[in-house]
Amino acid sequence: MPEADYSFLSMDPTMNSNTGNKDSLATPSHTPQLQAFCEVVESRRSVRRFTDAPIPDDVLADCLRLAMLAPNSSNLQPWEFYVIDDAGKRKRAVKNCMNQNAAKTSARLIAVVARTDVWHDHAKQILREYPDMPVPKKVKDYYNKVVALDFLRGPANVVSVAKWSAIQVVRRIKGPIKSPYYTFEDTKNWATNNTALAAGNLMLALRAHGFDSCPMGGFDEPAMKRLLKLSDNHHIVMMIGAGERADNGVYNTQFRFEQDQFVHYV
Repeated sequence: MPEADYSFLSMDPTMNSNTGNKDSLATPSHTPQLQAFCEVVESRRSVRRFTDAPIPDDVLADCLRLAMLAPNSSNLQPWEFYVIDDAGKRKRAVKNCMNQNAAKTSARLIAVVARTDVWHDHAKQILREYPDMPVPKKVKDYYNKVVALDFLRGPANVVSVAKWSAIQVVRRIKGPIKSPYYTFEDTKNWATNNTALAAGNLMLALRAHGFDSCPMGGFDEPAMKRLLKLSDNHHIVMMIGAGERADNGVYNTQFRFEQDQFVHYV
């Protein structure tokens, strides 16, 4: 198994000169965005009923832009967002969402979809669109060799068997090494985990714009996939209803279990 230097993956091509402004850049002793961030996170609720107010197209576009700034593995971006605006498709989508109020009353209904078949094309696209030219050799090697080896399974998973054997040898000789994706389920978990991060960004972006959302796991995925003409390599992670919060949109008081129940210092 080739070794790889992953340090270049920390580079964010979306960084700009404004990031260097010390008045706006958060540091451990200077947190100008903290209060606003806390207000966005703490005011976000799963809203079940929305008003008739629309979400402007430019606002939704900005929320989706922010969604796609979510962290993701090797910047391979295995996500898609289907905004269901067509009246006929929306009616069927609401039915597929079990006629939940969050779907029926939403201003926009969005399917958040993970892709298991785009890693190769996106690896090539990264090299074509890499912000620093010429593309460094270690970057080329990573996307042409390491990523390919990570995901390839081969017919009847024959490559996965060889990878598993090689990984065991490397671990015994050199120590810890990242586990590649041996099965389709491994790749599906990878794609859905990354896509869920983007969905979280989307819901927080909607709240920051003054709108709300409700993530829905209760839907008929095969029926929704037929409606959206999705393949076996598309996986609907969740449906999101979005809109302006109605007065009766939040059903219950928010509460969480004690933090000590879930946080462990080891």
